[in-house]
Amino acid sequence: MSDLWHEPTGATPLDPDARQGLLPAWITTRAELNAAEQANIARADAWVRARKLDPLSELFVRRLHRRMFAEVWSWAGTFRRTNTNLGVDWLEIPAALRQCLTDTQFWERHKTYAPDEIGVRFHHRLVAIHAFFNGNGRHARLIADVLMRRLGGTPFSWGSRQPGDPGAMRARYIAALQAADDHDIAPLLAFARS
Repeated sequence: MSDLWHEPTGATPLDPDARQGLLPAWITTRAELNAAEQANIARADAWVRARKLDPLSELFVRRLHRRMFAEVWSWAGTFRRTNTNLGVDWLEIPAALRQCLTDTQFWERHKTYAPDEIGVRFHHRLVAIHAFFNGNGRHARLIADVLMRRLGGTPFSWGSRQPGDPGAMRARYIAALQAADDHDIAPLLAFARS
């Protein structure tokens, strides 16, 4: 169907190579794709909640993405190999991710920020790196929630406490990410707990 590759506002367009990685042949619409991804993510969420894992390792970053999307995309858990409209140059992904993980470990060890701010800053950095073809925001939100549990906090609500249009919630999320890009973390902190 024609709407399968119509990207929502603010989403990373999938290049043809990434599109070829779609596994279920029955998916023909964006709604079917969203439902398949959401079901896969729900299983990954249950998997991660049942384990005590280190969210600040590259192995876990890749493993979680694979768990979240492996039933839908052949490239799940694999760093992208092309540049996109978001993120660092694809050749810089491993170094940028290592720096993100090292910085977050430092913040945790030295209590540089309050736990919520550590989690939100970690989330923002992962989204900014944009390591995978797709699913980066959803992956960054889930892994930040794993980190929050490790820090003794509760997972974020990520705007789900504010009823309303999903499009409006996505717009608030993107605006908060853009503010964080400009070094104003407050809107993303507020959104994460709203």
